[in-house]
Amino acid sequence: MAELSFSTPVGDLTVISEEGAITGVAWRRARDPQETPELLEARVQLEAYFDGRLTEFDLPFEVKGSKAQKEVCAQMAAIPFGETLTYGDIAARVGLPAQAVGAACGGNPIPVIIPCHRVLGATSLGGFSGGVGIDTKVWLLRHEGAAGLLI
Repeated sequence: MAELSFSTPVGDLTVISEEGAITGVAWRRARDPQETPELLEARVQLEAYFDGRLTEFDLPFEVKGSKAQKEVCAQMAAIPFGETLTYGDIAARVGLPAQAVGAACGGNPIPVIIPCHRVLGATSLGGFSGGVGIDTKVWLLRHEGAAGLLI
């Protein structure tokens, strides 16, 4: 496992990789920073995203977890920049209850790259487990010009 950290408008991020694939993004500093090709590319793409120059990530990633976690993450990864879906929308697509989708969103191991911030409740923003919670989700949605009526 390798990690690389850098500062962003939503705090310090650490990108984690294993065997050439991104496996995590965490709001903390790396314990033992390393510069692998995939981590350097992730930093370039994330910096471009935060600078407003990139709207779609093109990175190798691997979601570790249950079949349901992987299915929900695949649905989230397909939500375009600036758009949102509800937990119910994803639930209907993968055949799970909305609460299970919410749990899978909260367990997303690769936030921002897999944009769980683009998933909202039917009548609210829903939750967010990264950064400083809902404030980070609001920042990301505003950055993308999404969910205007809710924020």
